[in-house]
Amino acid sequence: MSETTNNNTQNLSLDDGRRVKVLSPGMMVFKRFIRNRLAIAGICILVFMFAFSFLGGIISPYRQDQVFYKYDYANKEYAGAVVNTEYRYLTRDGSELPATTRAKFTLAAKSDAPSFEAGGTTYSLVKVADGFFRIGTSQELGSVTALGKIVDVKPAAGVTIADDLKKAAIAAVTGGQSTFELNGVTYTLTPGKAKSYTLAGAEDIALASMLAYDAYSTEFSDLINNFDFRLLSESAMHNGETSFELDGVTYHLDIESETTATISTGEGDAKTMVANVSNVIVNPVNSDMFLPMDYKAAVTDAIAAHESSFEYVNADGETEKHTIQISVNNYVISTNQKTMLIDMYAFPSKDHWLGTDDHGMDVLTRLMYGGRISLMVGFIVVFLELLIGIVIGGVSGYFGGWVDTLLMRFVDLFNSIPYYPMMIIAGALMDAFEVNPYTRIFMLMGIMGIMGWTGIARTVRGQILSLREQDFMVATEATGIRVSRRIFRHLVPNVMPLLIVQATMSLGSIILTEATLSFLGLGIKYPLASWGTIINSASNIYVMSNFWFIWIPAGILIVLTVLGFNFVGDGLRDAFDPKMKR
Repeated sequence: MSETTNNNTQNLSLDDGRRVKVLSPGMMVFKRFIRNRLAIAGICILVFMFAFSFLGGIISPYRQDQVFYKYDYANKEYAGAVVNTEYRYLTRDGSELPATTRAKFTLAAKSDAPSFEAGGTTYSLVKVADGFFRIGTSQELGSVTALGKIVDVKPAAGVTIADDLKKAAIAAVTGGQSTFELNGVTYTLTPGKAKSYTLAGAEDIALASMLAYDAYSTEFSDLINNFDFRLLSESAMHNGETSFELDGVTYHLDIESETTATISTGEGDAKTMVANVSNVIVNPVNSDMFLPMDYKAAVTDAIAAHESSFEYVNADGETEKHTIQISVNNYVISTNQKTMLIDMYAFPSKDHWLGTDDHGMDVLTRLMYGGRISLMVGFIVVFLELLIGIVIGGVSGYFGGWVDTLLMRFVDLFNSIPYYPMMIIAGALMDAFEVNPYTRIFMLMGIMGIMGWTGIARTVRGQILSLREQDFMVATEATGIRVSRRIFRHLVPNVMPLLIVQATMSLGSIILTEATLSFLGLGIKYPLASWGTIINSASNIYVMSNFWFIWIPAGILIVLTVLGFNFVGDGLRDAFDPKMKR
């Protein structure tokens, strides 16, 4: 008997390896948690999501706001043309023609007046042809009086009139002319009283024309802006002449119509194209681009022939098709041009595993950075909800009475505020004040945290109401521990297991809420990404049906993350309170 007792005592000794081990409460919760396969699956999903979001962005060679481009052919506006209906002016060197003078000239040209006044100066007006005038400054030289067959020329004070000028003036009056030329100078005869005329001499200071000159090369740019060249060439064109001379050089005119001509020098192999004259003005859309003269000529010919398109051989020998769209007197010329375009909606490739979105950004990289935002929003909002809910719920549950009533009515007040209308108003205000996208994230998290703490406050209050009557609380009161320590060091820790479960399960719903707000345009703003904003880029049926890689991966990540948090939450609930498991 004694031997048996000794053996039992030896078997039950503390250092015996066969003794029963007693696990701590925390270890028991952990053991129950890891035996839950769904909870372990949830942990694996969340580990993957965190690695994908926070490590993926480091590994990715792209930035979340990096835009990718491609070279492609696109039909773009190349040039513009207009049939000129307004006068274009060229002044002689050292002269000027103010805007008020040009306005007075327009009125005088319509009435065929030989002169007009502007700014205290009298200007002579010589009509060379329809749409082409010579404008000069007049100086009164004297008067011409016609008495029957007797015509007398009387010079003005201080002016001497040469005999040849007198003869020319008498001949002009006799012939009924209002203007005449002598030695390259234009003279005007303005009718006065009793068969008298005022004789004035005019020096050309400007030309007014409906035609535009385009040089074939830059070496002729100064020439086409030369006053004498323009006067001689357009005069010859309107007179039907095929050539004219200037400074010993003979220029040839190839007149196609009343408003179109080509000016050249030399003949045969030595022929050099100088300029093209036309009433059609052709300019490039891009001011940095130079349009060759043959291109402008092709546009002019196509417009004159009322064609809707034409072909042009460029400097590289390639044939380009240009289309002409007509709007009154304006013409828009378009063609397919090789240009740099944003690589939008590119399908998955070796460079972009999930393609590109509507902004030409890498979808996979956006998903990685978007996961950071979504997960960060979830955790910070839950933290704010726990902080506010524990403080208000703890104080309400511990004190009870009027404090409890007041705080619970405050909770009811928050519960009566419609969540999404308030978020819409907040989003509209942030849009109106153009809040920085980074600042907007924290403001959004703050608003979501302030609007979502009431459920946690009620849970904490209910638990503390049942715990405050327990023996350990009576002991804390008897020992004189201050109130704040009783609440936050003795009551709240006993509620934490339930809060951990509730917070874990709330993470998924917060991520869904953030995704919904971003999808509605109330959450994260460009260029930052979240899974909700990524799905928002596929908000029309065409994108949804043709570009699956834009929205399906983001949707899958949201579903997996929410499932992961829910699995972990269920596992924690079963581990903390195994009686709830059925």
